Amino acid sequence: FPLLFSIYLSLQQWNPAEGLHTMHWVGLENYGYALTDPWFWDALYNTAWFALVSGLPQHLVAVPLAFFIHRRFKRGRDLVVGAYFVPYITSSVAIALIFTTLYSKDYGLINAALAELTRIPFIGSPLASLTALREGGIDWLGDADVTRPAVAFVVFWRYLGWNLVLYLSALQVIDKDLYEAATLDGASEWQQFRHVTLPLLKPMMFFAVTLTIIGNLQLFEEPFILVDGEKGVASSVMTTAIFMYRTAFSDGDFGTASAMSWLMFVLIAALTWLNAKLFGRDPGGRHGAR
Repeated sequence: FPLLFSIYLSLQQWNPAEGLHTMHWVGLENYGYALTDPWFWDALYNTAWFALVSGLPQHLVAVPLAFFIHRRFKRGRDLVVGAYFVPYITSSVAIALIFTTLYSKDYGLINAALAELTRIPFIGSPLASLTALREGGIDWLGDADVTRPAVAFVVFWRYLGWNLVLYLSALQVIDKDLYEAATLDGASEWQQFRHVTLPLLKPMMFFAVTLTIIGNLQLFEEPFILVDGEKGVASSVMTTAIFMYRTAFSDGDFGTASAMSWLMFVLIAALTWLNAKLFGRDPGGRHGAR
């Protein structure tokens, strides 16, 4: 019912505060309004930016890190993996409180560490040229120029462990005889990673990247909690999910918000299909040509 109702609602003009009887049929007008709203495109740009800057590096780091842990850590592996996985299961509010403290302009540890680094030759010279450091510290959550990278790092840090666990689970089912045969053939560890591990990880990579695409296009908690109170920079991290929330609950326009949600559904479906093609998989259910 909620799914069907959202489709119906996307074709209506309705403010729930006025009651169900005030629904007014507008057809595709809400979709047209959303597609011509510059704020919607700004939010979509921010969402795509987060997907590239925080989503892609998760996999670029998680794959080699999982391979390293799988090959090097025979004892204490669960402890190491658990340390990476803890951020994923930690409350978003708790994470926001931690990073609000770390990013604080007045007493944040990050600014304090950067200030100390300015005293080190070669490292300190480029940092010393930053005006914000000389003026008392970088306002990570209050300066539009740095807020987006600051939030992107939080997203990267939180979800890296999740992807690490996915890739480790895939590595554990790879036949060890393949590595032994590669070693006997004189393959280095890098060659084994490139020619044995990566090809066999493709199914899991497809699954993990698909989840990342869906997750980033629905990104809401981290930018909303960290920056929503900073009205001057909130637009720099306003994702499509946040914009839909504000359209529905701040503007009272549930029809347009529903239309936006279905536009995002179409975009997610298209990107998932494209991702399947890139990984050589048939979206219809069969594997692509090998």
